[in-house]
Amino acid sequence: MNNTLPKQKWESLLIVLHERFNKHQKRHAGMAWEDVRKRLENKPDKFWSLAEMERTGGEPDVIGYDESDGSYIFCDCSAESPAGRRNICYDQRALEDRKKNKPTDSATRMAEEMGIALLTEAEYRKLLELGSFDTKTSSWVHTPATIRQLGGALFCDRRFNHVFVYHNGASSYYSNRGFRGIIKI
Repeated sequence: MNNTLPKQKWESLLIVLHERFNKHQKRHAGMAWEDVRKRLENKPDKFWSLAEMERTGGEPDVIGYDESDGSYIFCDCSAESPAGRRNICYDQRALEDRKKNKPTDSATRMAEEMGIALLTEAEYRKLLELGSFDTKTSSWVHTPATIRQLGGALFCDRRFNHVFVYHNGASSYYSNRGFRGIIKI
């Protein structure tokens, strides 16, 4: 797979990310776009992942900075779970275990292919401190192995101005459930 973007797509995405960065300052107070842009230019393979997040409806934006390695944390900030990543089960094992009416894909496989990670429950809760997300949809989150070994998987949403964490069979899928990704660049 070719994980590089043509110059024109690179420049177009950079404009979109810059506009989103300026529009949502609360998500990254105290950070400067010029620093983010420089970091992106030095990580072209990661920039491809951001393009995939954008292509599938995630609307990635900076939500944090890791001082230990100087990386910026990008996350899907679309109002609802990204439309291009819904109607999927949790992981490949769940997809293979499903005998009838299989979904087209799984959240963990898509995330891996895109070069991103599913949010953990803690990361999801932190994201929802920055805005009102998933008020009509839900998002699979990274599920601890102890739960997954028993056939379950976790997902989250926001209802009644509160973040809820639920469980479901990992092979279940719904038209309003997808996943949000996160990536350090």
